Amino acid sequence: MALRFSHPSDAIDQNHPSMYPPPRDFFIPQGPIEVTKDWNGIDQVTLRVPRGASARVSLHGGQVMSWRNDRGEELLFTSNKAIFKPPKAMRGGIPICFPQFGNCGSLEQHGFARNKIWTVDEDPPPLHPSDYNGKAAIDLLLKPSEEDLKCWPHCFEFRLRVSLAMNGDLRLISRIRNIDNKPFSFSFAYHTYFSVSDISEVRIEGLETLDYLDNLCRRERFTEQGDAITFESEVDRVYLSSPNVIAVLDHEKKRTFVIRKEGMPDVVVWNPWEKKSKSMGDFGDEEYKQMLCVDAAAIEKPITLKPGEEWTGRLELTAVPSSYCS
Repeated sequence: MALRFSHPSDAIDQNHPSMYPPPRDFFIPQGPIEVTKDWNGIDQVTLRVPRGASARVSLHGGQVMSWRNDRGEELLFTSNKAIFKPPKAMRGGIPICFPQFGNCGSLEQHGFARNKIWTVDEDPPPLHPSDYNGKAAIDLLLKPSEEDLKCWPHCFEFRLRVSLAMNGDLRLISRIRNIDNKPFSFSFAYHTYFSVSDISEVRIEGLETLDYLDNLCRRERFTEQGDAITFESEVDRVYLSSPNVIAVLDHEKKRTFVIRKEGMPDVVVWNPWEKKSKSMGDFGDEEYKQMLCVDAAAIEKPITLKPGEEWTGRLELTAVPSSYCS
C-alpha cells in the first residue's frame, strides 16, 4: 500500500506560482504510519510524530478514533459502550456527517458517510502547498455505492486528508467534488467529541452574541446572551455565522482546545446531559460529564455544487495549556 505524506522539498515552483506540486509516494513498512486491522477486520491507520503525539483513523467512516498528545493523553472522547460494528457508527472520535446533518432530511441520522468503508486514496489531486505541512498523513476516498445512489442519487468524490503536525496538531481536510451532470446540495459536520474533565468546569469562548438554532426548541432562533457558553443542562445548538477560531477551556485539566476552521460557517454544540444519556444504548449514563461535542459545520445554508465544482472544508485542532490562551 502506498501511503502518502509530505516531503520538505515539495515547494511551489517559483516560475509557476499557481502550480501545486504533488507530494511523493513512500513505501514504508514501518515508521510514522502503521496500518493494522480492528476486530472486524477493517483497516485502521495510526499516524505518529517523533515527539510522541499520535492519531488513529479507521477506514470505517473515515473516522478519527483517537488523538493523543505527546504525553500519551487521549484528547478525544469515546464511549465505553460504543458499538464497533459496521454499519453502526462508533460513538466518539470525529465522525463525518455527510451529506446530511442530524435528521433534517430524508436520509439516516447524520448521513451515510460515517457508516461506509472508505479506501486509501493513493493518487489524490494536489492540495495547496500549505496543506502539506503535516509530518504524517493519510488520504482517504469515498465514492457512492449503488445502494447510496438509490437513497441519494448524486455522483460525488469525497477526499479526506488526515494529518498530524510535528507539534501534535490534528488537521482534517475534506474535498467534495460533484462528478454528476446536475447540481446537488449537502450539509456537513466534523462531529468532534472532545474529552473533558467535568462538563460543569468547561466553557466555550468565541460564540458569544451569535444567533443559534436550538434543537431542543424545534430549531427556534435565539441570540447567545452569555460572555461564554457554560453547561448546566442539555445543550443542542447550531451557532450561525461563527468566527473561524473558537476555544474550549477545561478549567480542571487546565487545557484549552483551539478549533480553527475554513469553509464551515456554523458550529454545533452538544451535550446530552443526564436524561438523554440514559436513553442512548451506546452511551453510559454518566458519560455526559466527560465529553463535549463542538462541531465545525455547514448546516443552516447547505453547500450547493454545480457539475465539476469542488468544496473544501478544513479543520485544525490544537490542545494547549490554558495559560497559553487569553
